[in-house]
Amino acid sequence: MDTRSVDVVVIGAGQAGLSAGYHLHRTGFTAGTGFVILDGDDGPGGAWRHRWPTLTVDRVHGFHDLPAMPFPAAAPDRRASEVVSDYFAAYEREFELPVERPVRVESVHSLPDGRLDVRTDRGHWTARALIDATGTWSRPFWPHYPGRAEFRGRQLHTADYRGPAEFAGQRVVVVGAGTSAVQLLGEISPVAASTTWVSRRPPDFREIEFTPEHGRAAVALVEARVRAGRPPSSVVGVTGLALTPEVRRLREQGVLDRLPMFERITPDGVAWADGRFVAADMILWCTGFRAAIDHLAPLHLRGAGGGIVMDGTRVAADARIHLIGYGPSASTVGANRAGRAAVREIRALLGSTAALD
Repeated sequence: MDTRSVDVVVIGAGQAGLSAGYHLHRTGFTAGTGFVILDGDDGPGGAWRHRWPTLTVDRVHGFHDLPAMPFPAAAPDRRASEVVSDYFAAYEREFELPVERPVRVESVHSLPDGRLDVRTDRGHWTARALIDATGTWSRPFWPHYPGRAEFRGRQLHTADYRGPAEFAGQRVVVVGAGTSAVQLLGEISPVAASTTWVSRRPPDFREIEFTPEHGRAAVALVEARVRAGRPPSSVVGVTGLALTPEVRRLREQGVLDRLPMFERITPDGVAWADGRFVAADMILWCTGFRAAIDHLAPLHLRGAGGGIVMDGTRVAADARIHLIGYGPSASTVGANRAGRAAVREIRALLGSTAALD
């Protein structure tokens, strides 16, 4: 296979990857020779490209502008996946970002000369630095519970959700205490035969408006974890669940009457240690995602704490590697700032020998 050489490889063309691409371009790295963005999808949009069709603009907490291009106004009933994909596509064109797709990164290795070997399904790229912006969407988390393999009904994850129609007339157990669980319960409950909400921890409803200040405080808490080398928690998990009018309505209707986590799954439902049993035809796991960084395993970046020790966006053990879809930057709140910070450090690392315009 072909081997191409650049100064910087960016993996992922979501919000964080495009932000990094903008700052690389702005600071003089030449598109195609100085840097390249490798994206595993077959079109623009990042994780937003895969959001369920019923997630419309008016149901999203908020969109954050990419650098130097405001997010356009959009009709409230438009699909968020379409609006964001169109915006990202326009951004790639406007700043002539060198996005290669679909390219799936399989592994990253360190070469004897100090460069990085990025191995993909379309050949190799060698680079002096790497910005990993793969986020989490491609790695849904399925927790293990006894009996899961014996369940005779259907099991889906948030990543598989395509709308409420397939839940019509079904007895549904929804697992998870986050925003997705609440949103999907609101969509499924009117058509399902029954819904049962369970979670390991109680939902954290808060009488607050999600402001930029709240976002920055949440990012700081997650950043403290990754500086200590612990696996990152979700930024959204730190902020809690806002008591919106829709959430209040669902609570009044009893849809959000939550049960503690069951002990085991049976062939036809879920059961608790105290003898409680709920029959189910479907289990919907709204249990979040994990960082999609398995391709970095050959670099041995994980520490004793199970996570990767970070100093800002930089991997503490390897100055060539920056993660901007990991920990505090695994959200639109932190992605733009992280892209700028990563490029600033890489520019300093590579110095005057980088391929600049």
